[in-house]
Amino acid sequence: MRDDCGYGMAGDMSIVRADEVYTGDNDNTLRPQMLTDFQGQTKVKDNLAVFIEAARNRGESMDHLFLIGPPGLGKTTLAQITARELGVDFKVTSAPALDKPKDLAGILSTITERTVFFIDEIHRLKPAIEEMLYIAMEDYELDWIIGQGAAARTVRIPIPKFTLVGATTKAGMVSSPLISRFGIVQRFSFYTKEELADIIKRSAGILGVAVDDDAALLMASCSRGTPRVANRILRRMRDFAQVAGSERITLRIVRIGLEKLEIDSLGLEKYDREILLSIIQNYGGGPVGAETLAISIGESIDTLEDYYEPYLIQCGLIQRTPRGRMVTEKAYQHLGLEYKKNDADQRLLF
Repeated sequence: MRDDCGYGMAGDMSIVRADEVYTGDNDNTLRPQMLTDFQGQTKVKDNLAVFIEAARNRGESMDHLFLIGPPGLGKTTLAQITARELGVDFKVTSAPALDKPKDLAGILSTITERTVFFIDEIHRLKPAIEEMLYIAMEDYELDWIIGQGAAARTVRIPIPKFTLVGATTKAGMVSSPLISRFGIVQRFSFYTKEELADIIKRSAGILGVAVDDDAALLMASCSRGTPRVANRILRRMRDFAQVAGSERITLRIVRIGLEKLEIDSLGLEKYDREILLSIIQNYGGGPVGAETLAISIGESIDTLEDYYEPYLIQCGLIQRTPRGRMVTEKAYQHLGLEYKKNDADQRLLF
């Protein structure tokens, strides 16, 4: 799977030497290669620097690392940086790609000492694979069944000591036995506007385009607190600037570009506003069930809950209640609609 921003990528299993640049598409050129290049997530980065240095000085594999956070914040990038800083191989896969226990066994039986093995979306591991992973993480051995029926027997195969890095966007779906086997747990938070502006400037330098400070801040404010979105907007603004014949991305170009892309000052896109308007116009501001709302906007409930809702809730535009989703007064104000609360109902006055 392709990463749209250079921060956080899942994909089929592959291995990368620590002294090589991870390649795959042009987006990967925006990825920070070392901890010093990684911007934002200061607490996570500072803690990880200590753990990496300690493991490197001892010549041991680092303890297993569990990364939690929304998509696009840099979990995969930080896993790759960990391998580079440790000077070891980096092996990457995603949980859906591990279909049978033999898939995991095939990977772990070919890794080298102290390899960093990254599993993205680890909450989607199948139970049989997860059980095999328990023993591999604790004892660095694989349980393998030889034979069938009464003649079947279990053989334990030793494997090199490695560092498992698991990443998830849904920590609540990861089983407690699996989480407890990770010695290091780090949680990612959304980026500030200033941090995103710095990321945009760094990415612009790599892409070979100049960007004004006020233009970078405007793009950052529309980036949903996510580097993936920030870099995606930057590339689109670069296109607008190039077609307009401008040698740099200015505030005027960004404003024109955002208007054409239908992205507003909060970073809401067309579908975000349709969700808010659907709740207001069709359901009197709510409450409305997630399934009903998903059908009304023509999206799946998973897309609604995983992609659209988190940012709308973060912005304080909708809230989840036991009865369903409700639009807040702030949403009315953002959409330029008059808000009136009458008893328990919220009604729209045009």
